[in-house]
Amino acid sequence: MIFSAVLSRPRKDAERILGRAYVRVRIWRNAGASLNTAPEYSAEFFTRTQSFRRGMTASEADDFINRNAGTVFRNALVRTEDKELTYLSNRHGEVKILERKIKGACSVQNSNNLSGHNRTKNYILKEGEPVSFLVRLGVMTQDGKVTAKRYDKFRQINRFLEYVADILPSVQKMQDFTEENPLRVLDFGSGKSYLTFALYHYLRYEKKIPVHITGLDLKEDVIADCSKLAKDCGYDGLDFEMGNIADYDGTERPHIVVTLHACDTATDFALDYAVRMGALAILCVPCCQHQVNAWLSSKDSSAGVPEEFKPLLRYGIIRDRFSALVTDAVRAELLESRGYDVQVLEFIDMAHTPKNIMLRAVRKTGGAVKETKPSALTAALGVTVELQSLFAGEA
Repeated sequence: MIFSAVLSRPRKDAERILGRAYVRVRIWRNAGASLNTAPEYSAEFFTRTQSFRRGMTASEADDFINRNAGTVFRNALVRTEDKELTYLSNRHGEVKILERKIKGACSVQNSNNLSGHNRTKNYILKEGEPVSFLVRLGVMTQDGKVTAKRYDKFRQINRFLEYVADILPSVQKMQDFTEENPLRVLDFGSGKSYLTFALYHYLRYEKKIPVHITGLDLKEDVIADCSKLAKDCGYDGLDFEMGNIADYDGTERPHIVVTLHACDTATDFALDYAVRMGALAILCVPCCQHQVNAWLSSKDSSAGVPEEFKPLLRYGIIRDRFSALVTDAVRAELLESRGYDVQVLEFIDMAHTPKNIMLRAVRKTGGAVKETKPSALTAALGVTVELQSLFAGEA
């Protein structure tokens, strides 16, 4: 079987063939497949601004790669357990497949048969290699085996680290990090801090980057537990503070701001702080968003909504989701106006949580800041997203 595949450089008519303008596709075999806890394969489809994930069977993965590698996508890299296949296509449509054995042999290969091999997903934090904080949190056993009940959490942690790994080179290009000037990360609403600990471990021990991470949360007992765990693990550059996102006034500039599942307008305050402090990158997964929904629910406001939007406001669950999408779309638009390159991504599978949209923003070099203007979308609805007011200095 296939271990993993990356397809890129789509030809001009790829959108017609695939139904969407994908620029890259990643496919990998799920580690949980052998435990019957996940589809055999996962596939992630990237456009220039979004990504979409879905499960695949082994035959679907084989079929997709065989139909599109070297044809619809002019470049492809396919890995099996013992070989690496590189598909190269020229402008005349001629496809060349280079085969490199994992042990070093390299030859030209003419067959598309990729079956007969099997390997699990190559996670950033690998199964079988115990990580102290994961052991203490019950995600791993002492010998590094992932416990069945926490497998979804293990996958979520690795998923988050993949998103960090994608932008890390861009952050490092903008600034050098040393022991005297470490990479500073601020995690708003860190909670139980699974991802905070994972991020520290990844940056410090996997990437060997000097790092200091501060987690902020409102619950005193959670802060105490996390602080003890950091001390027990020997994570000297990881600390936790109790505080409210809305009035946080730390003066030391964070290079990366993380805000995952901060409730309602707390996300807006976190984004505003990140922009004001000149953060190089922002990773944001919003949670419940009541502001726009409350306004659209009121009789006074709904009277001024254009007729075309009113079917979206009639049913509570649809209005709630529509309000969340409006809020996140405007947040992305506002971050772009502040000189950030923004992607809207699927954080984890919808089967695990509906709160799965991630806004990932990286500051552009020399990105110009534009005047904060009312969004055409919120203007049409007669609503305001809190971040608009914060950027305009009206909050």
